[in-house]
Amino acid sequence: MSPERLPVGIQDFDRLRSTNSYYVDKTPLIKDLIHRGDHWFLSRPRRFGKSLLLDTLKALFEAREDLFSGLAIYDNWDWSIRHPVVRLSFGGKYEEPRDVEQSILAQLKIIERRADLSAATWQTAPEYLFDLLDRLHHTTGQRAVILIDEYDKPIIDHLSAPKVAHANREYLRRIYGVIKDSAEHLRFVFVTGISMFSKVSLFSDLNNLEDISLDPHFATICGYTDADIDTVFAPELDGLDRDAIRAWYNGYNWLGEERLYNPFDVLLLLRSRRFKPYWFRTGSPRFLFETLKAKSMNTLDLEGCISDEALISKFEIDDISAEALLFQTGYLTITEERSDGHDIMYRLDYPNQEVQFSLNRELLNYFGKSVTEAVDQGRELRKLLEANDFKGFADKFRTYLSSIPYQWTTTGNLARYEAWYAGLLHMGFRATGVDVQSEETSSHGRADMVVLTGGQVFVLEFKMVESAKETEAALGTALAQMRDRRYAEKYRDRKEPIHQIAIVCDRKDRLLRDIRVESLG
Repeated sequence: MSPERLPVGIQDFDRLRSTNSYYVDKTPLIKDLIHRGDHWFLSRPRRFGKSLLLDTLKALFEAREDLFSGLAIYDNWDWSIRHPVVRLSFGGKYEEPRDVEQSILAQLKIIERRADLSAATWQTAPEYLFDLLDRLHHTTGQRAVILIDEYDKPIIDHLSAPKVAHANREYLRRIYGVIKDSAEHLRFVFVTGISMFSKVSLFSDLNNLEDISLDPHFATICGYTDADIDTVFAPELDGLDRDAIRAWYNGYNWLGEERLYNPFDVLLLLRSRRFKPYWFRTGSPRFLFETLKAKSMNTLDLEGCISDEALISKFEIDDISAEALLFQTGYLTITEERSDGHDIMYRLDYPNQEVQFSLNRELLNYFGKSVTEAVDQGRELRKLLEANDFKGFADKFRTYLSSIPYQWTTTGNLARYEAWYAGLLHMGFRATGVDVQSEETSSHGRADMVVLTGGQVFVLEFKMVESAKETEAALGTALAQMRDRRYAEKYRDRKEPIHQIAIVCDRKDRLLRDIRVESLG
């Protein structure tokens, strides 16, 4: 094994190639990209290789021939032509509108100095950029290349402070307008980020960008495929469970034929030899949790949800759907594409085990439970089901519900729906990696939840009551619904015991009233 060759945290193409680190060759797709057009946009979650992709483009247009020896594009590129490159990255905090301008000015002055150009006297970044592109073109005789990384960070970092987000967006719009007005000086433009802000809101002055975020041909331009793991990283796989690697980290999909791994996860796994949620731990999804809370949504609403391209591609400061936020930030991915008349619809779900159990653990933590407590209680609930100790399960679930802070059960309309109580149980199971299929559809209807564990099938149906005296009738109604709609039929082929569990909760007092079980053998 050669851990020193694993490019953990390396986004510099020069350093990666000069140190003989592992590199998944993306140059065939880069070549296609350049030959097909010259103004591109790509959205991908954090740590998915966007910065390395831009640095590879930078080295290519600067004709760094030595770095591309042995790669697919080497014999298909004119190394005699060297383009000036303007690369901008937004990695700061940008808490004041002036911060964005100062960052851009500082980066432009460095590019100017390295190009041996005299210092300009412009006071604003848009003027400076417009002038710099003109001078680079006429000084070198070659049109410039613009590469923008994290284009949206000054905005998405302040979604909870709309005034700052709006101000940063308006300033960036001016910068992108300069790029549009400098077309005669430009050979190639590539913009990357996490979110897909609409052309109307941010790129109205740069409306010739072509979005390849959901283009099947370029789906693998960032990230690793199964084939990449099995070939490029083959020397590092000894001693690791290949199926576990796939279950833990594979699964991202942007309409291509192959599912993808986040490179950050793979590299850290290969270095440490331990399965951990590496990617999840690098970002704080607090704003995500606040958005779900504000929209009265839980994981039951999100897993397996159906959306169209317009919804998952929509990302506006004042109008962010939970589906778009989760998809674009990498917590959900496309698992199925289907036609609905004239529209194309997508089913969204967790990409892999890392995201599945990590997100649910953190959600429970955000609900006032420690991660350790949530995991321990989830395991106890699972064990009680597996032992068919349904009374014990009811007692534990009752305790589990009572430990949720009052303010969470009164948020929006969640407390008025079965989904809130089902969602809490669902997150507890998910936090321990249990196979849970929520609102599972069969030809006869939709069960609220199906739990597959311990070689048994548990079909759960939740009902709400206004008072204790309604409990008995509600239990009967839930069991009758499961029988009449034959929720258990699709699991008969498993040849495993099936248990139908009716769960009745009190709408007013926010507690479990009772459960009743029918075991089908």
